[in-house]
Amino acid sequence: MKNRTLHIELEDHVSCYREVQARSNGRNRTLLVLLHAPRLPPLLNRQTPNRTVQGSDTRFPVTHPFTRNLKLNRGRTLIELLLQSHGSSICSPKCHRFTLSESGADSYLSSMAESTVHNPFAEVNERVARAGELLNLKPGVISALSSCEREVVISIPLRRNDDVEVLTGYRVQHSSARGPRKGGIRFHQDVDLNEVRALASLMTWKTALIDVPFGGAKGGVAVDATKLTAIEKEEIIRRWTRSLVHVLGHHRDIPAPDMGTDSKTMAWLMDEFHRLEGFQPACVTGKPVELFGAPGREEATGRGVARIAAATLEQNDKKVKGATVVIQGFGNVGKFAALGCEELGMTVIAISDVTGGIVNKKGLNVQSLVAHPTLADAKVSDRLGSSEVLEIECDVLIPAALGGVINEENVARIKANFIIEGANQPLTSAADRKLHEGGTIIVPDILANSGGVMGSYFEWTQNIQEFSWSIEKFRSELDSRMEKAFSHTHKVSKKYKVDLRTAAFVVAVERVARAFEMRGSLV
Repeated sequence: MKNRTLHIELEDHVSCYREVQARSNGRNRTLLVLLHAPRLPPLLNRQTPNRTVQGSDTRFPVTHPFTRNLKLNRGRTLIELLLQSHGSSICSPKCHRFTLSESGADSYLSSMAESTVHNPFAEVNERVARAGELLNLKPGVISALSSCEREVVISIPLRRNDDVEVLTGYRVQHSSARGPRKGGIRFHQDVDLNEVRALASLMTWKTALIDVPFGGAKGGVAVDATKLTAIEKEEIIRRWTRSLVHVLGHHRDIPAPDMGTDSKTMAWLMDEFHRLEGFQPACVTGKPVELFGAPGREEATGRGVARIAAATLEQNDKKVKGATVVIQGFGNVGKFAALGCEELGMTVIAISDVTGGIVNKKGLNVQSLVAHPTLADAKVSDRLGSSEVLEIECDVLIPAALGGVINEENVARIKANFIIEGANQPLTSAADRKLHEGGTIIVPDILANSGGVMGSYFEWTQNIQEFSWSIEKFRSELDSRMEKAFSHTHKVSKKYKVDLRTAAFVVAVERVARAFEMRGSLV
């Protein structure tokens, strides 16, 4: 085992930090870059709380498993990170000293981030820390709000042919400060604990931002949903439910559909839960309408994205009617966002799914495209790659598929005036900064795609009351509350002179922090 030492000498006025990951020999390594100022920010991952750092008169926990020793001196700050690496070089084996100005720090961090693995949970916690600073929250409160309350990892044996394949499942409960935890469950081969943590955290801030009485959670199974038979999919969700039933429930943690799952999957989950715990239809949302679901829930996320797009255009004195829209992703969110934009008079000029993209500068007929299983079946002449639609010039770009699709590699080719994040974390932090500097207005995921959890709240409420709404009431309530959330976020952005993403986190973090502190001091 080799030691690697990295020295960074910084000016006192630099006040920020970043967490990045390096990957070597198939194993994750974590490199922490901390830029120190007189008031130290807290470190957000609490894996090793026993180690401490002393700098000036400040003392706080060091939390990274690969950090062994940090020494912070008065005046100019010298940070020594003694990292352990299993025979591979995360950083240079020699000692390096950097004297960084404020702009130099950003440049250094950008170059570091380009060569490292995307860490979605760290990115979310960056936003939380920034909001906490603007709100003057205590470091300990920020640290508490950035930590997950419970993480459960399970094994799911799946019978396939004459053998058994063991899958890994997850449920992360981030916060219950404002109510029972709420969040979807996804089936995807790339699901891992760090991603689920990030998504659970986003649910906490999303529910707080739109002011519904939930906390945040997320679940997943690392499996390729496209290769599952119906009976295999049912077996997986039933086993997942049986393993986690002790932490689920309509007043504990309420799952919902996500990538790779749908209303039928939620029906199986509900049925399994009922077998174990008795009749409780509010134990899960996103169910079929015929089985205690709510008319309007399926379209809620995409419809909310379209409404937020329209509100953004109006707020910036742009005409909604005739505005050009590009949508990357044509699953549930992308499909209903396209239909919603068309209904509001916008012109959808390009759409893509996993099979590729289609474009028509005069406008696509969204209603006809919805009838096809995939866009590969659509009869159009102009086709392009799935990711190429992101680079088409338009008024509104809606990334509605996977995270990280707009990144350092393609950010310079993005030509949209407004980006409405239909997917979770479709922009990396570096791409977000560059687009913001270039004048692009970005509506963050925790606001843009929150129509889904708003719809889930309506379904949950109806199940508890055992009283159904009409779809007209559902849509009316959804539209008004989404517009109210956008209007409030926009006002906060003006108050603090920050972008919409930062403003959204300020609103959400303030609400969760207030609930956290009002619950008392004995925790």
